[in-house]
Amino acid sequence: MNTQTGPGDSSGLSVNEIFFSIQGESLYAGRPCVFVRLAGCNLRCVYCDTRYAWSGGREMQIREIVSAVRAYRFPLVEITGGEPLFQKNTPELVKRLLDEKMEVMMETNGTFPIDRIPAGCIKIMDIKCPGSGQSHKTDFDNIGRLGESDQVKFVICDREDYEFARGIIDRYRAGRPAGQVLISPAAGTVKPATVADWILKDRLNVRLQLQLHKILWPDAEKGV
Repeated sequence: MNTQTGPGDSSGLSVNEIFFSIQGESLYAGRPCVFVRLAGCNLRCVYCDTRYAWSGGREMQIREIVSAVRAYRFPLVEITGGEPLFQKNTPELVKRLLDEKMEVMMETNGTFPIDRIPAGCIKIMDIKCPGSGQSHKTDFDNIGRLGESDQVKFVICDREDYEFARGIIDRYRAGRPAGQVLISPAAGTVKPATVADWILKDRLNVRLQLQLHKILWPDAEKGV
């Protein structure tokens, strides 16, 4: 089992960036959202589009992060990375944001126990497919730890990844109702229309997800 060995001191977190943008993924796609991108990740997915968050970042006290989020004057916030659970103080940040009556989401790669996250936070758990090069690291016990509002995402690069995802869905129902299981083509790999054809042919009861932020700002490298 993974343990937290990442950045962040005893009372803070290492933050890569905090920004305001349009939610590009999940069932919340299209909504404005404040993003807190934490630094550090335990995986090295081949298609990763936030490699700049694998390391670096600046140390911030949790109260500073909450204050920075509050300054955007918007109630929806997502904690992302990197991998948020790579840092041991992330659950405390979630708690503090929930205490502020914010709607809190967190993206996680599914390799750390997600039951450390306070109830009330909506988790989007990425189950890694073979094309990521990291599928062997998934903690499948996390499927049983999902809450009613949590979501599961499969990023796929090719037919092999699709078949892998379909197998997990058939075996576990991915722990979710159909509308909360997301199939997302990795940018620059398989064509979204091809994935749509596979889903339709198989009558696969999932939600096709495109990365809205990449459609809106295709040339942006950070802050989206």
